[in-house]
Amino acid sequence: MDQLELRQRAARVKLLLMDCDGVLTDGRIWILENGEDQKAFHTRDGLGIDLLHRAGLKSGIISGRTSSALERRAQSLGVSYLWQGRDDKRQAFADTLAQADVTKEEVAYVGDDLTDLPLMVQSGFAIAVGDAVAEVKDRAHYVTAATGGNGAVREVIELILKAQGRWDELVKWYLI
Repeated sequence: MDQLELRQRAARVKLLLMDCDGVLTDGRIWILENGEDQKAFHTRDGLGIDLLHRAGLKSGIISGRTSSALERRAQSLGVSYLWQGRDDKRQAFADTLAQADVTKEEVAYVGDDLTDLPLMVQSGFAIAVGDAVAEVKDRAHYVTAATGGNGAVREVIELILKAQGRWDELVKWYLI
Protein backbone atom coordinates (compact mmCIF):
# COMPACT_ATOMS: atom_id res chain seq x y z
CA MET A 1 0.00 0.00 0.00
CA ASP A 2 1.36 3.41 -0.87
CA GLN A 3 1.88 6.12 1.74
CA LEU A 4 -0.96 8.32 0.43
CA GLU A 5 -3.56 5.56 0.77
CA LEU A 6 -2.18 4.66 4.20
CA ARG A 7 -2.52 8.27 5.39
CA GLN A 8 -6.04 8.50 3.93
CA ARG A 9 -7.16 5.39 5.79
CA ALA A 10 -5.61 6.67 9.04
CA ALA A 11 -7.14 10.13 8.59
CA ARG A 12 -10.69 8.64 8.51
CA VAL A 13 -10.34 6.82 11.84
CA LYS A 14 -12.74 7.79 14.64
CA LEU A 15 -12.57 4.54 16.61
CA LEU A 16 -9.55 2.36 17.39
CA LEU A 17 -10.39 -1.24 18.27
CA MET A 18 -7.81 -3.74 19.47
CA ASP A 19 -7.35 -7.30 20.54
CA CYS A 20 -5.63 -7.65 23.92
CA ASP A 21 -3.37 -10.71 24.10
CA GLY A 22 -0.62 -10.35 21.52
CA VAL A 23 -1.49 -6.71 20.81
CA LEU A 24 -1.60 -4.82 24.11
CA THR A 25 0.50 -7.61 25.64
CA ASP A 26 3.26 -9.80 24.27
CA GLY A 27 0.80 -12.70 24.17
CA ARG A 28 2.12 -14.51 27.22
CA ILE A 29 -0.31 -15.19 30.05
CA TRP A 30 0.93 -15.89 33.55
CA ILE A 31 -1.53 -18.12 35.42
CA LEU A 32 -1.23 -17.56 39.16
CA GLU A 33 -1.87 -20.21 41.79
CA ASN A 34 -5.16 -18.56 42.78
CA GLY A 35 -6.45 -18.99 39.22
CA GLU A 36 -6.10 -15.33 38.24
CA ASP A 37 -3.96 -14.41 35.30
CA GLN A 38 -1.36 -11.71 35.05
CA LYS A 39 -0.48 -9.62 32.02
CA ALA A 40 2.10 -6.94 31.31
CA PHE A 41 1.03 -3.79 29.46
CA HIS A 42 3.41 -1.26 27.89
CA THR A 43 3.24 2.25 29.35
CA ARG A 44 3.80 3.85 25.93
CA ASP A 45 0.67 2.16 24.63
CA GLY A 46 -1.17 3.61 27.63
CA LEU A 47 0.02 7.15 26.96
CA GLY A 48 -0.85 6.68 23.31
CA ILE A 49 -4.42 5.68 24.20
CA ASP A 50 -4.63 8.74 26.46
CA LEU A 51 -3.47 10.96 23.57
CA LEU A 52 -6.00 9.31 21.25
CA HIS A 53 -8.78 10.19 23.70
CA ARG A 54 -7.52 13.76 24.10
CA ALA A 55 -7.75 14.09 20.34
CA GLY A 56 -11.45 13.19 20.57
CA LEU A 57 -11.23 9.63 19.26
CA LYS A 58 -12.60 6.58 21.02
CA SER A 59 -11.07 3.21 21.75
CA GLY A 60 -12.22 -0.30 22.45
CA ILE A 61 -10.88 -3.77 23.17
CA ILE A 62 -12.42 -7.02 21.97
CA SER A 63 -10.80 -10.03 23.62
CA GLY A 64 -11.39 -13.74 23.42
CA ARG A 65 -10.28 -14.18 27.03
CA THR A 66 -11.69 -12.73 30.24
CA SER A 67 -9.24 -11.05 32.58
CA SER A 68 -9.62 -8.80 35.59
CA ALA A 69 -6.20 -7.32 34.72
CA LEU A 70 -7.54 -6.20 31.34
CA GLU A 71 -10.67 -4.80 32.96
CA ARG A 72 -8.56 -2.70 35.36
CA ARG A 73 -6.23 -1.52 32.57
CA ALA A 74 -9.09 -0.57 30.26
CA GLN A 75 -10.85 1.32 33.04
CA SER A 76 -7.70 3.20 34.05
CA LEU A 77 -7.17 4.28 30.43
CA GLY A 78 -10.78 5.35 29.85
CA VAL A 79 -11.39 2.80 27.11
CA SER A 80 -14.98 3.28 25.96
CA TYR A 81 -15.76 -0.26 24.83
CA LEU A 82 -14.57 -3.48 26.44
CA TRP A 83 -15.73 -6.91 25.35
CA GLN A 84 -14.24 -10.02 26.96
CA GLY A 85 -14.77 -13.75 26.55
CA ARG A 86 -15.65 -13.44 22.87
CA ASP A 87 -14.61 -16.48 20.86
CA ASP A 88 -16.43 -15.01 17.87
CA LYS A 89 -15.72 -11.31 17.98
CA ARG A 90 -18.04 -10.27 15.13
CA GLN A 91 -21.09 -9.43 17.23
CA ALA A 92 -19.05 -7.32 19.66
CA PHE A 93 -17.59 -5.49 16.64
CA ALA A 94 -21.05 -4.78 15.19
CA ASP A 95 -22.43 -3.69 18.57
CA THR A 96 -19.47 -1.37 19.15
CA LEU A 97 -19.85 0.33 15.77
CA ALA A 98 -23.56 0.87 16.45
CA GLN A 99 -22.92 2.27 19.94
CA ALA A 100 -20.09 4.51 18.72
CA ASP A 101 -22.12 5.61 15.69
CA VAL A 102 -19.25 5.04 13.25
CA THR A 103 -18.97 3.27 9.92
CA LYS A 104 -16.61 0.39 9.19
CA GLU A 105 -14.48 2.79 7.14
CA GLU A 106 -13.94 4.91 10.28
CA VAL A 107 -12.61 1.97 12.31
CA ALA A 108 -9.01 0.90 12.76
CA TYR A 109 -8.54 -2.60 14.13
CA VAL A 110 -5.26 -3.98 15.49
CA GLY A 111 -4.83 -7.74 15.63
CA ASP A 112 -2.25 -10.49 15.78
CA ASP A 113 -3.90 -13.88 15.26
CA LEU A 114 -6.53 -15.73 13.24
CA THR A 115 -9.43 -14.78 15.52
CA ASP A 116 -8.84 -11.14 14.52
CA LEU A 117 -9.23 -11.71 10.78
CA PRO A 118 -13.05 -11.32 10.65
CA LEU A 119 -12.74 -7.84 12.21
CA MET A 120 -9.71 -6.79 10.20
CA VAL A 121 -11.37 -7.50 6.86
CA GLN A 122 -14.38 -5.38 7.91
CA SER A 123 -12.31 -2.41 9.09
CA GLY A 124 -11.35 0.62 7.04
CA PHE A 125 -7.84 0.43 8.47
CA ALA A 126 -6.59 -3.06 9.37
CA ILE A 127 -3.34 -3.27 11.30
CA ALA A 128 -1.18 -6.26 12.25
CA VAL A 129 1.43 -6.08 14.98
CA GLY A 130 4.97 -6.88 13.90
CA ASP A 131 4.92 -10.43 15.25
CA ALA A 132 1.43 -11.32 14.00
CA VAL A 133 0.83 -14.58 12.16
CA ALA A 134 1.36 -14.52 8.39
CA GLU A 135 -2.35 -14.66 7.53
CA VAL A 136 -3.01 -11.52 9.59
CA LYS A 137 -0.04 -9.65 8.12
CA ASP A 138 -1.20 -10.59 4.60
CA ARG A 139 -4.59 -8.93 5.16
CA ALA A 140 -3.34 -5.84 6.97
CA HIS A 141 -3.14 -2.39 5.45
CA TYR A 142 -0.23 -1.72 7.82
CA VAL A 143 2.15 -3.91 9.82
CA THR A 144 3.81 -2.25 12.80
CA ALA A 145 7.56 -2.30 13.30
CA ALA A 146 6.91 -2.94 17.01
CA THR A 147 5.74 -6.30 18.27
CA GLY A 148 2.66 -6.88 20.39
CA GLY A 149 3.02 -5.59 23.94
CA ASN A 150 6.07 -3.56 22.96
CA GLY A 151 4.60 -0.29 21.76
CA ALA A 152 2.74 -1.47 18.65
CA VAL A 153 -0.49 0.28 19.71
CA ARG A 154 1.42 3.52 20.35
CA GLU A 155 2.93 3.26 16.86
CA VAL A 156 -0.57 2.93 15.37
CA ILE A 157 -1.90 5.86 17.38
CA GLU A 158 0.97 8.10 16.31
CA LEU A 159 0.29 7.17 12.68
CA ILE A 160 -3.41 7.99 13.04
CA LEU A 161 -2.90 11.27 14.91
CA LYS A 162 -0.19 12.45 12.50
CA ALA A 163 -2.44 11.65 9.51
CA GLN A 164 -5.19 13.70 11.17
CA GLY A 165 -2.85 16.62 11.87
CA ARG A 166 -3.29 16.29 15.64
CA TRP A 167 0.05 14.87 16.81
CA ASP A 168 2.06 18.10 17.03
CA GLU A 169 -0.56 19.94 19.09
CA LEU A 170 -0.75 17.06 21.54
CA VAL A 171 3.03 16.81 21.89
CA LYS A 172 3.28 20.59 22.44
CA TRP A 173 1.59 20.14 25.82
CA TYR A 174 4.69 18.27 27.04
CA LEU A 175 7.08 20.94 25.78
CA ILE A 176 5.64 23.81 27.81
